[in-house]
Amino acid sequence: MQQTFICFYYIISFILGLIIGSFINCLVYRLHVGKSVLSGRSFCPHCKHQITWYDNIPLLSFILLKGKCRYCAKKISNQYPLVELATGILFVVISLANSQSLFNASIISWLILFRNLIFTAILIIIFVYDYKYYLILDKVSIPAIVIALILNIGIKIIEIQIFNLQASIFNIFGQYILSALALAGFFLIQFLVSNGKWIGGGDIRLGVLIGFMLGWPMSLLALFLAYIFGSVIGILLIIFKKKNIKSQIAFGTFLTSTSFIVLVWGDIILDWYLGFLYL
Repeated sequence: MQQTFICFYYIISFILGLIIGSFINCLVYRLHVGKSVLSGRSFCPHCKHQITWYDNIPLLSFILLKGKCRYCAKKISNQYPLVELATGILFVVISLANSQSLFNASIISWLILFRNLIFTAILIIIFVYDYKYYLILDKVSIPAIVIALILNIGIKIIEIQIFNLQASIFNIFGQYILSALALAGFFLIQFLVSNGKWIGGGDIRLGVLIGFMLGWPMSLLALFLAYIFGSVIGILLIIFKKKNIKSQIAFGTFLTSTSFIVLVWGDIILDWYLGFLYL
């Protein structure tokens, strides 16, 4: 019975991820063309024909239609199934990492699971948009900043009330502010020194967001890993002549990726690093 429930839990997580991934694809497209997410049903970007519900089933419809629009036979971008599949997998990863909430009656465990799923969706939106268009939209980052701060502070307040902790909400709020200012300040310095050539204004807002999402010192860990991964990938792209030394690289894709890694495994990575230092 318990194993059946666990399997059902992960299947639901995957299906939810597919659905959210489909929504993210729609959101990214509509943000780029300036259309409201609420303005009508999905349509083919080539022939503009409205897509029926049975042609809009995440991942499955792409497979059944062999990657082509039913009406104009134009190829559907591989972005759609890839984002849906990736979101489904990442939702399962989050569910696995928070599996203690299955057998924990505490509302905190479920709130953390809910928060982490929302954070994951936000990170995917920013990743996809920055990867495609080299831009981090204020329409996404600013509302996400508010959401991240409300969720984290809200969970901390509930923890203090439930477990009668002595922690001050002002100290907790200050910790997130410190984290956001540290990352945003780091990007701001680069922006000012390079006159906007090294880093964009969107990266500064992304720094605030990651600071509010992960807090201190996890946000610093995400930044550190992002520069390592970014450097390695950048060097490989230059070696294989996909980029040159002056080419633009979407840094937001690296920071969102490492932020997800830290969201899930940050404590493990930090413990390993500190243990390595004191060997």
